[in-house]
Amino acid sequence: MAATYNENQIQILEGLQAVRKRPGMYIGSTSSKGLHHLVYEIVDNAVDEALAGYCDTVVVSIHEDNSISVLDNGRGIPVGIHPQKGISSVEVVFTILHAGGKFGGGGYKVSGGLHGVGASVVNALSEWLTVEVHLEGKIHEEKFSRGDVIQPLTVVGETDKTGTFVHFKPDAQIFEELIYDYKILQQRLKETAYLTKGLKIELIDLREEEKKRKVFHYEGGIKEFIGHLHKHKTTIYPEVFYCEGEKDGIMVEVAFQHNDSYVENIFSFVNNINTTEGGTHLSGFRSAITKTLNDYGRKMGILKDADKNLSGEDIREGMTAIISIKIGEPQFEGQTKTKLGNSEARGAVETVFGEQLTYFLEQNPTVGKMVIQKGLMAARARDAARKARDLTRRKSILEGNALPGKLADCSEKDASKCEIYIVEGDSAGGSAKGARSPKTQAILPLKGKILNVEKARLDKMLENEEIRNMITAFGAGISDDFDISKVRYGKIILMTDADVDGAHIRTLLLTFLYRYYRELIEQDHIYIAQPPLYLVEKNKKKHYAYNDRELEKILEEVGRTGISRMQRYKGLGEMNPEQLWETTMNPETRTLVRVNLDDAAAADEIFTALMGDKVEPRREFIHEYAPKVTNLDI
Repeated sequence: MAATYNENQIQILEGLQAVRKRPGMYIGSTSSKGLHHLVYEIVDNAVDEALAGYCDTVVVSIHEDNSISVLDNGRGIPVGIHPQKGISSVEVVFTILHAGGKFGGGGYKVSGGLHGVGASVVNALSEWLTVEVHLEGKIHEEKFSRGDVIQPLTVVGETDKTGTFVHFKPDAQIFEELIYDYKILQQRLKETAYLTKGLKIELIDLREEEKKRKVFHYEGGIKEFIGHLHKHKTTIYPEVFYCEGEKDGIMVEVAFQHNDSYVENIFSFVNNINTTEGGTHLSGFRSAITKTLNDYGRKMGILKDADKNLSGEDIREGMTAIISIKIGEPQFEGQTKTKLGNSEARGAVETVFGEQLTYFLEQNPTVGKMVIQKGLMAARARDAARKARDLTRRKSILEGNALPGKLADCSEKDASKCEIYIVEGDSAGGSAKGARSPKTQAILPLKGKILNVEKARLDKMLENEEIRNMITAFGAGISDDFDISKVRYGKIILMTDADVDGAHIRTLLLTFLYRYYRELIEQDHIYIAQPPLYLVEKNKKKHYAYNDRELEKILEEVGRTGISRMQRYKGLGEMNPEQLWETTMNPETRTLVRVNLDDAAAADEIFTALMGDKVEPRREFIHEYAPKVTNLDI
């Protein structure tokens, strides 16, 4: 029997104000990221119905005019008159911020967001929004424009279904761009379907040139998610561990499997929210797996008396894991909901996961042996890496560990004002050193292509001089010695040639930073410089073009006759210091691209495909994207 869900469960915390004036406070930005965030807000409300057990299908459609509709077969938003406001509960949900059934009113046990926050914000930032509620045999419809009611809730038909249909068009007065990217929505909806076992999410693109349809439906849930993340990796045992259970009202799901790589990838979620900074549920997982596997190794004689206990880092080497919990009152640290604070979550994960892992190891002794043997190899490599890491750990001048000889450091001591350019080759390094502002800009030239860290353990990686130089220059340590508070530069800028070799070097550097300095990416420390490809000089005036399209535009503007000089830069070293400064390094005129990490699982999949041992994933990637390449050199 369905739990009571009516107008009495819709509680009001505060009115809707200032959303249109300061949209970034509610959706992060008015760029493409914010545009797509509108969809997630409405989808999350539908998924909350699924988490409550009342919905099994969600259909998301991109219409020809780039409007979005979301249909679910849940219970439908209550349509009765709200006892406090005297208007329909549908209108309350879509016009009042922090109004919904998820504040202890009994509408939901768990939810990913606060029902009503997303709906009202989407409404406020839409040129128009229509909501249809299928409930009690009738179709109820209400229409809005930029948050204002233009048609009150009206019965427009009859139905034998239940659910909610929301159709909205983002407001051109608010958003910088209005074109939805199918692949961005596909990635997010796929992840949501993995995390909500049994829920079917359909994504339909109705735009004339793009028409396509995909269905995401995973009965195996996060167990299938692990299989997906490992499709380009070589696993060391065939089974994916999976368990689920409940303790103290907290639902716990854990899945993991080891591969032959040397880095761990652990993704944690609370009520389907990606907790990128972890929290108590992740601590419970780490504690349980370390204790359980060490106990098992001793019991089975795999760990001898002379062996030290394996550290958590040893055991997790090469592991891909997902921890997903559902909790009634999640307590997140900060506004970003990226770190869970509930102390009871740690105990719930430790108990449920620890007990079922013990049982799994007893039933699968071969797997247990493989994991512990891989951990022993990791421990030996870690000892070797520690010795190598000591050479790169930044110490004070009194301790006598100098910065790399090739580093031209800056004089400013406030790290937030400093930036370091990682430059390809001595030639470009010379130009950059001549161009820089010595007070705030440091230059570190690299010799050739660095090691592909996707295929090397930490100890081997630390034998590479160029990597050691970067670690020493950054000053924040690496691996379990990493401390972001000690980083010496607010911006780490990758400046490579605008050609294929430069792109390869940049990819190797990004792989290194993603695998070992992910927090620097997450905290907005990593940037890519944008050097020009062309110089056009006419009437003693210089014009720089960063791609072929810009070159054509410049030539049309200045005319194609009378040009005294047109040069295509093959490398940064071809620019004199003055040119490099004015085009690429001057903070007043340069263009930097910030490297972000919106979806770690998708990023891991791409890095593995492009930089891993298997050739087939790279071939598939090239086949898919080669037809879309417009400028191979940049």
